[in-house]
Formats: sequence, structure tokens, C-alpha cells
Amino acid sequence: MIHLYCGESKGKTTAAMGLALRAAGHGVRVVVAQFLKAEGSGERKALSLLPTVTLLPLPQSMKFTFRMTEAEKQQEAGRQTALLEHALTAGAQAQLLVLDELCAALTAGMVPLTPVLDFLDAHPDTEVVITGRNPPQLLLDRADYITEMVKVRHPFDHGLSARQGVEW
Repeated sequence: MIHLYCGESKGKTTAAMGLALRAAGHGVRVVVAQFLKAEGSGERKALSLLPTVTLLPLPQSMKFTFRMTEAEKQQEAGRQTALLEHALTAGAQAQLLVLDELCAALTAGMVPLTPVLDFLDAHPDTEVVITGRNPPQLLLDRADYITEMVKVRHPFDHGLSARQGVEW
């Protein structure tokens, strides 16, 4: 089955990591790839302790795409595409593949959609979780679960910055 957690609000990654945790608790082999993110989140630290979870490597820091120069975007697109290839290869051996913020990488033009669609076609028995804003229609059409996170209220609107252990 294909799970799509999308929308403008907080909770997409949290939901994906919660499903990874649930699966790992039942001995399921899980691969987690996170796009356009850096090391250091609490969920990565917790999931790294579980023997059936494989976390694909991330850089120590990551700029937001809107802060990148064109040269940085091109370099990052190469790294993101390599991450996608690694994720799909590793995901073929997993029972659950999490592609966190894949939609952001697709929207930013950092990764191509075709290999993802090919993977979904070739691995119908792999549970796949995809997160991010503005998913392409082709992913929406294929998804078995679609959960849209809708912000009603958020402390950021009142100037509160992201907090360790809550937002990351």
C-alpha cells in the first residue's frame, strides 16, 4: 500500500516516523530516506536504536532551497538524486520504505518522479510512505492512504521558533 502524508501543516514526518516505529515494533524491515533534511532530529536518534530500521545518511546541515544559489541547487540535486537511487535500491529489500519530504524534493526539481513510479509498479508488496507538500497528481492517483495535515493554529504564527523535541 502507498501512504501519502501531505498538506501545509506540522505532522507529516511525525506520522511517517510513527508508522516506522510501529512496523519496527513488529520486526518489520524499515528503510527511511529523508530528502532536503539534515541529521539531528529526535526521531532519527530514536529510530537509530532499532535493529530493523535502516536510516540512510544525511548531511550535518542543510540550507532551505530558497536560500541556495543556483550552483548549490545543482550540487544538491545530484546528492538528492543519489539518495533517491539509494533509497529505492535499499527499499527493494525492505517491507516498509519511508520517503520523507520526497514531495518537496520533487517540487524543487531535485529528483525525478519516474524512478519512484517505476519502483511502486515493480514492488507492490512493499509498503511505501511518502510525505511532503504539494504531491504530484500521479502520486495522489496511486496512493491507497492520503492524509492531509491542515493547520488550524500554530505557535510559529505568533513568532515562536521551532522547538527541539517538538518540531525537530
